[in-house]
Amino acid sequence: MKSFSIEEINAVLNGTLVGSTAKKITAPEQLCAANETEISFIGSKKYEKLWATSKAAAAVVNEDIFIEPGENRAFIKVKNADLAMSQVLEMFAPPLPVFASDIHPTAVIDASAKIGNGTKIGANCYIGPNVTIGDCATIYPNVTILDESTVGNHTVIWPGAVVRERCHIGSHCILHPNATIGADGFGFRPCNERGLVKIPQIGNVVIGNHVEIGANSSVDRGKFSSTVLGDGCKIDNLVQIGHNSQLGKFCIMAGNSGLAGSVTLGNGVIIGGSASIKDHLTIGDGAMVGAGSGVAADVPAGQTVLGYPAVEARDALKQWAAIKRLIK
Repeated sequence: MKSFSIEEINAVLNGTLVGSTAKKITAPEQLCAANETEISFIGSKKYEKLWATSKAAAAVVNEDIFIEPGENRAFIKVKNADLAMSQVLEMFAPPLPVFASDIHPTAVIDASAKIGNGTKIGANCYIGPNVTIGDCATIYPNVTILDESTVGNHTVIWPGAVVRERCHIGSHCILHPNATIGADGFGFRPCNERGLVKIPQIGNVVIGNHVEIGANSSVDRGKFSSTVLGDGCKIDNLVQIGHNSQLGKFCIMAGNSGLAGSVTLGNGVIIGGSASIKDHLTIGDGAMVGAGSGVAADVPAGQTVLGYPAVEARDALKQWAAIKRLIK
C-alpha cells in the first residue's frame, strides 16, 4: 500500500502547509467517508462545515478557506483544490494492467501493419492491413483497428473499442471500453420502390491529440469527407457524435448527449448531459448548452442556453418562473 507524509504530498503540490500531522496518508477520500489516515479536499467555502465531522487527517483546500485544521490535522492551501487533488490522485493511483509480453501471441496483426517502438498489443486484438500505430501506444485486449487507420504515439485504447477503416486517432488519446470510431453515419432516404435506401458513408473520422472518448460512445464517419474532433476534446460515456460533425478544440460533451449530423462546435463548447443538438447547427466558441436541453437553432459564441427547446439562459429562467407562478 502506498503512503506518504503530509510533507511529501505538499512537496508535489507546492502549496502552503497549515497545521501538521504525524500520520502517514494512505489514500484520498471524500470528506464524509475519509478515515484518520486519509486525505480529502475542500474546493468551496460551502463545504467548510463538513470538516468538523470529517475524520480525515488532512485536506487540500482553496486559499480562501480560513477554518483551522485542528490538532494533529493539516491543510495544504493551493490556488485550485480540484486541480491539486488530481495530482494527489496520481500519487496514489494503482498500477495499470500488466502485459506479460509487448505483443500477445493471440493478437492478429496484418503483415503490412506498422507498429511503433514500445507499443503493447493485448490478447485477441485485430490490427488490419496498412494500419499504423505510433510509439508507446497501449492497445488492450479485444480491440479492433481496421484497414488503413492510424493511431498516434502514447495513445491508449481499452478493451472492446473499435476503430473502423481509414480513421485517424491522434497522440496521447484515450478510447475507453467499447468506444466505436467510424461506424456508418445514420443516412437513409425514402424510396417508393425500395423503402428506406441506405446512403453510403464513404468518409472517415479524424481525432486530434489529447482527446478522450468515453465508454460506449460513438463517433460516426462522414458521409463524405471527415467527422472531426479537435485537440483536447473530452467526450463522456454514451455520447453520440453524428456524421460530418466538426468539433473545435477543448470541447466537452457530458454523458448521454448527442450531436446530429453536420453539427459544428466552436472551441471550448460545453454540452451538458442528455442535451440534443439538431443537425446542421453551429454552436459558437465558448457557448454552453444546459443538461437535458434540446437545441434547434444556432447558438452564438459565449451564450448559455437552457430548456426544450433551448433558449438563452435568462429567458429560460424567466419562463420557468412564470410557469411556477401560474401553477400557484
